[in-house]
Amino acid sequence: MQKPIFLTAEWRYLLMLNYVVDRDVLQPMVPQGTELDFHGDRTFVSVVGFHFSNVRVFRVSIPMHTDFEEVNLRFYVRRRTGSGWRRGVVFVRELVPRRAITFIARTFYGEPYSALPMRHAIERSDAGIRVEYAWRRSKQWESVNATAEGTPRPIEIGSEEEFITEHYWGYTARGAECDEYEVEHPRWQVWRPREAALNANISELYGDRFVESLSARPSSAFIADGSAIIVRCKSSSDRC
Repeated sequence: MQKPIFLTAEWRYLLMLNYVVDRDVLQPMVPQGTELDFHGDRTFVSVVGFHFSNVRVFRVSIPMHTDFEEVNLRFYVRRRTGSGWRRGVVFVRELVPRRAITFIARTFYGEPYSALPMRHAIERSDAGIRVEYAWRRSKQWESVNATAEGTPRPIEIGSEEEFITEHYWGYTARGAECDEYEVEHPRWQVWRPREAALNANISELYGDRFVESLSARPSSAFIADGSAIIVRCKSSSDRC
């Protein structure tokens, strides 16, 4: 039986920079009941920026909170259930521009949201696309951006893009347990950028443990066209 819908929205122009990271860096943050997920023999973190729009919580829109940016750092886990593996993500930090969004996400899902001034720029034409998401910390603007040519293409089966995008569960550590919730969206198409960059003080933003991996060249980068999404309610039975 499906859980009730908590949130509906659109995620558009998802910019994803994906970095190989030592599993020992991530292991202390893996929620109880899950394990690290691998593509080949490698573990990844991703810096993801996207445009949130048409947001409704319990089918109700909140004035001034229906359209905004988000940038997050996440990694990938899986959980075995009676029906097979559930592949999901764990968030290290999530940036949004509204304090009310932060309050809702922390209260209902325990997610590590922070509110900062943010902005975005999306330039799309027949020739290609340029996407940038930016945030301001300590009076300095930081950003993630990419430029790609042409039109988006389907994601290839078995590719790194498929591994990164095809995780449909969220996991949040809750002391000795963890919460689980489901996210629904169709398979996306992607642009493969000719250039992509993260411009930030990594140590201050994400901690020293991520400096080495996020300072390296991304293993992959892409821009997904995005879609409407659904986030299902969690329940007391959704404990790992």
